[in-house]
Amino acid sequence: MTTLLLVVIYIAFISLGLPDSMLGAAWPVMQRELGLPLAGAGLVSMIVSGGTIVSSLFSGMLIRRLGTGKLTLMSVLVTALALLGYSFSQDYLWLCLIAVPLGLGAGAVDAALNDFVARNFAARHMNWLHSFWGIGATTGPLIMAFMLNQTGRWQMGYRTVAIVQFTLVALLAISLPLWQRFPTPASPQTASGRGKIRKIRGLTPNLVAFFAYCAVEASTGLWAASFLVDQRGLSRVLAAGGASAYYLGITVGRFLNGFLSSHFDAKNLVRGGQAMILLGIGLMFLPFPILSLVGLMIVGLGCAPIFPTLLHETPRRFGVENSASLMGIQMAIAYCGLTLMPPLLGLIVDRFGLQLYPLGLLLLAVMLTFGTERLNKVLAQQNT
Repeated sequence: MTTLLLVVIYIAFISLGLPDSMLGAAWPVMQRELGLPLAGAGLVSMIVSGGTIVSSLFSGMLIRRLGTGKLTLMSVLVTALALLGYSFSQDYLWLCLIAVPLGLGAGAVDAALNDFVARNFAARHMNWLHSFWGIGATTGPLIMAFMLNQTGRWQMGYRTVAIVQFTLVALLAISLPLWQRFPTPASPQTASGRGKIRKIRGLTPNLVAFFAYCAVEASTGLWAASFLVDQRGLSRVLAAGGASAYYLGITVGRFLNGFLSSHFDAKNLVRGGQAMILLGIGLMFLPFPILSLVGLMIVGLGCAPIFPTLLHETPRRFGVENSASLMGIQMAIAYCGLTLMPPLLGLIVDRFGLQLYPLGLLLLAVMLTFGTERLNKVLAQQNT
């Protein structure tokens, strides 16, 4: 039964990843069709992320009241309805309105499943879980590129993914009895106190790392296709496929890190990932299309171990009793990075040119490294 539940969770994360990468892949076409500025994608992305922040902050309470299974089912249903709404969109205002439920649904299921796996399964499962997210994120641009090539309509890409989400809703409904075999986390009011959570040592640099990581991941994915079209001269369809190289790097990397996590500690896995991110960004500064594509994939490989490793370490670093509430806070801060930095980078490159795209990513990568290294130092002092 445990294996069957893991399969359901993995499939849920594929579904979660599908829409995350579609906006960036479709935006070169959507921008032209709707007559919008380049930075217009940033506002839609910001609204989606704003919804995830709200639902993430309440996820701890919702998990305790509904249980992870019911919360996941309800969240995926909301996401499916939002994607169906996207598929009927004809103007920018509708895109922005539908972005609200899309974000609310995605944030709740993301925090709930991450907390569930961190509390109940080994590190390799967290890496493989996010590898399956990468499968969805890699497939999303490919679905969009295929539908653009076949129909010329980006709406059909979203409609296809909506059908997949509704199928997952049915699967989650059938699987509800499996979730009841695992305990629901205790309330922090009885476990450690809400005020105590804010006083945990190392929490601030930990949250800086979550903010910066998601800023790197989202900014890279959202503007990759536009960068490849504008600065490297690729066609829109090729650029959408090229953006998949980035998500493919994340997917393959997380699958491999599921095995590596048994041989390397969390600190070294994160440091190795950060080094690869810096290498990949360096290649993107060079004015050759093939090196930009390779650089994007290397950035994806570097991103692979960081997020799942930081998430899985939450109960071990800060206490099992704090895990559900902290997971929601971490996801909320992570989505602040998703909300603020991609549109900010979009405004900058819209004003000064997409040649600044790699530089923006480099600054965010440095911020990420600062957060994780500061956290390591605090934890080392705490253990001496």
